[in-house]
Amino acid sequence: MKSNIHPNYQDTAVSCGCGNSFSTRSIRPEIRVDICNACHPFYTGKLKFVDTAGRIEKFQTKFAAGTYASLQPKKGKKK
Repeated sequence: MKSNIHPNYQDTAVSCGCGNSFSTRSIRPEIRVDICNACHPFYTGKLKFVDTAGRIEKFQTKFAAGTYASLQPKKGKKK
């Protein structure tokens, strides 16, 4: 292995915009992030879906019966 080509791997302080901070290891001495696992809506359980024009309800009613229109036989004229 070549010497003196690898970066300096050191302890790193990570700080979030919400005020949370923790320690990890990286090549940078400090990392600032906008959102972390303490304030992200997915991890906190406060996730809200923005429903535009009722698309979520439309999807749920379409597939509530458990039948998919694309998998059904085509209805056509019989000879």
